Amino acid sequence: MRILISEDDSSSRLMLAGLLRKAGHEVIATANGAEAWQVLQQSDAPLLAILDFMMPAMDGLEVVRLVRANPTRKPPYIIMLTAKSKKADIIAGLEAGANDYLPKPFDAGELQARVEVGRRMIEIQSSLEASLEELRQALDQIKTLRGIVPICAYCKKIRDDKGYWNEVEKYVSEHSDAKFSHGICQQCLERELKKVGE
Repeated sequence: MRILISEDDSSSRLMLAGLLRKAGHEVIATANGAEAWQVLQQSDAPLLAILDFMMPAMDGLEVVRLVRANPTRKPPYIIMLTAKSKKADIIAGLEAGANDYLPKPFDAGELQARVEVGRRMIEIQSSLEASLEELRQALDQIKTLRGIVPICAYCKKIRDDKGYWNEVEKYVSEHSDAKFSHGICQQCLERELKKVGE
């Protein structure tokens, strides 16, 4: 999985990148929030980002706000990395739109566990998006008959918008994508056999 990390402390950035690469992830590393924001605006932006709370140029909180203010069909899963231990700071990050947070100094096992949660959430989101796209395509292909359809009580022809009476098949064909196959229902079959036998 491609993961963006943004951490201004070079030793922390190298350690974080090393742990993630060792776990098999592709890492894009940036040193400040402005660089992270540039990466996140790209069309092929990573779907998971780990942002330090306090950074020069632009802090992690501001990056999160910018990301959430510009919604996309595949929003990134964002983990805030913070040395701040005050609940108010953690709440501020989550309220800004972060999905999770990781306290500094971080534990390698906890990092992997939180990244795994993010990966699962991204997979679920991608699956839902794919299902929604299939539904959108299906709805685009369906034409529905709406309103009251005037039908003759005797011959079962349908009156169109111009006042002409048409066979049901012709009317439905012109107003939908329905295809027809023909058969004989049981009642008609019995009636016709009865006529033949007479």
